[in-house]
Amino acid sequence: MPERRARAGRSRLDGKLDRIREAEEAGLLEHARGSRALRKMLGNRLSLLGLAVFSAIVLSALLAPWICRYDPQKIDLRSVLRPPSAAHLFGTDKLGRDIFSRVLHGGRISILVGLGSALGAAAIGILLGSYGGYKGGPADRAFLRLSEVFMAFPQIILVLLLVSIVGQSVSNLVLIFVATGWGSIYRMTRARMLSIREEEYVQALRAFGLPDLLICYKHMLPNALGPIMVNITLSTAMFILQEAALSFLGLGVPLEIATWGNILNAANDINVLARYWWIWLPVGSVISLFVLSVNFIGDGLRDSADPSQLG
Repeated sequence: MPERRARAGRSRLDGKLDRIREAEEAGLLEHARGSRALRKMLGNRLSLLGLAVFSAIVLSALLAPWICRYDPQKIDLRSVLRPPSAAHLFGTDKLGRDIFSRVLHGGRISILVGLGSALGAAAIGILLGSYGGYKGGPADRAFLRLSEVFMAFPQIILVLLLVSIVGQSVSNLVLIFVATGWGSIYRMTRARMLSIREEEYVQALRAFGLPDLLICYKHMLPNALGPIMVNITLSTAMFILQEAALSFLGLGVPLEIATWGNILNAANDINVLARYWWIWLPVGSVISLFVLSVNFIGDGLRDSADPSQLG
């Protein structure tokens, strides 16, 4: 009897192992992990709140020409410094321009600068860091030293220096942010790839003779994307804040272009700060909400992408 029960137990165990192997071959386990990560993301209330606020601001900015009644650049000297009302939801500025329209239209440029800079820096950092961490060599050491040079200086000081050299424009600002911001993502990607390249499946792929580029970018990089995606969200928030700070100082996007930072530039005047709160408070609130929403999304991505947090 004991031997018969043992054989029956082994048969059930063999059957379970066969089903697990079949599921792995069909890719069902990977789908289950993805479903758990999605459930983890959707179960994070702050992350969902951040996603809702982010979506609302982005959609409002994209639909600004159809939402707003006024041209953001139109000067109306008969409506100077009017407080919020039904005609002007956020009031008007010192030139009679509608602040609500300027906030929505300015969001298009500010979000473009922040998100475009983050994606550009991530593209460079991921491409160089992935192959450098997997293969190493003189090129990897050279890029590592170069990233250390950029990260040795406070980024805002370096950006101010480069803006004063190349001039003010949206494209110049994006290029400067990309040139000064790729180092952190490069180092993170490189560190992840250095760890992953010691895994057994990578050694097996090498033994089968697969090309290095295929191993690096197809088989290894997807396993390193979790913390990289979080870094991209944080970089987006950082670049938006830097654009606002530079424009507030008059060194970012040219003042004739509506951006969140250029709208805040009017608050340089202490009289505006004290008496005309509607010029700076609404746009400051929108910047704060947008940055917080991006950070909440990043927290949700971090939790859902961490294998130790998946149940």
